[in-house]
Amino acid sequence: MRGADITQENLFTTVHLETFVPANHPMRPIRDLFNQAMKRINWLLDSAYSEYGRESIPPERLLRAQLLQVLYTIRSERQLVEQVSYNLLFRWFVGLSIDDEVWDHSTFSKNRDRLLEHDIIPALFEEVVELARKQDLLSEDHFSVDGTLIQAWASQKSFRPKDEDGNPPEHQGRNIERDFHGETRLNDTHESRTDPEARNYKKSKGSEAKMAYLGHTVMENRNGLIVKADASLADGYAERDTALKQLGELPGAHRKTVGADKNYDTHGFVGACREKSITPHVARNDKRRGGSAIDGRTSRHEGYKVSQNVRKRIEQGFGWGKTIGLIRQVKVRGLARVNAVFNLTFIGWNLTRMRNLQGQSA
Repeated sequence: MRGADITQENLFTTVHLETFVPANHPMRPIRDLFNQAMKRINWLLDSAYSEYGRESIPPERLLRAQLLQVLYTIRSERQLVEQVSYNLLFRWFVGLSIDDEVWDHSTFSKNRDRLLEHDIIPALFEEVVELARKQDLLSEDHFSVDGTLIQAWASQKSFRPKDEDGNPPEHQGRNIERDFHGETRLNDTHESRTDPEARNYKKSKGSEAKMAYLGHTVMENRNGLIVKADASLADGYAERDTALKQLGELPGAHRKTVGADKNYDTHGFVGACREKSITPHVARNDKRRGGSAIDGRTSRHEGYKVSQNVRKRIEQGFGWGKTIGLIRQVKVRGLARVNAVFNLTFIGWNLTRMRNLQGQSA
């Protein structure tokens, strides 16, 4: 007998979200690791909220939701809230029950300043790295550094002279035609009207100039985990300067090695690394004026060749962050916000790598 196509809701239900998520679902270990890291910054979350007044939405839930935005390439917080409303996996991951009402998308905007003020996301990134260290997933001796361009949420049309009146010409609207040919446009004399901290920058000669920031990472060479992640203003020195700052923050005074591409082959960077007891395994740029800062005493060793092979894995993290994560073009403005998105993206990368590594050892 043919069944009738009739939908009838039960008056009561005892179904739990936990039953909808398979025991071997790949999001389970990611959630467990993320929760462990958040417990370690519980004191920081306490300091960010007052002891009085109405209870807020738990910040742990907001952070889990933002991690979902990275892992599932959700382009906006409006879409994120919509997905959490009807996606049972998302509700389970965030920590909502099937009956809980989902908050408004503006909640993220209201809480973002609090997270930034207390550096909560960078602290969470450090705790994820510490979890990997406790699981013996990190190399403490061999590292690689690199940087990438992060397109800002600003257009070339917004890049205007600093002393120019900000109002558009009458009857022409905001999106007027512009011809930049023959115009000298420098970061010293111009700035974006929509994101003043973004810089007009090109990654290499002949490439297109974009309003951008730079992202910098330090990768440990054993498993490709990112141990340092920072965003900076875009200029020709930021990659080397930020890399030196990050390398100086690595734990331990023992000798280390660092692999890098030809952009880092300068006497300043190589010399500063050696002062920090770090052997620079930098790709030689023999075409540079004055020649390469790396000579045969370094490049003749087998370890140099290994570092040069392994260092290319750092591009995998950038590629993941720009195709799966949120750093191809950020949808926030200002360096502090861009840095938070950059850190959260590599929290997602590290947790995914840690989950995969745990699966290999199981």
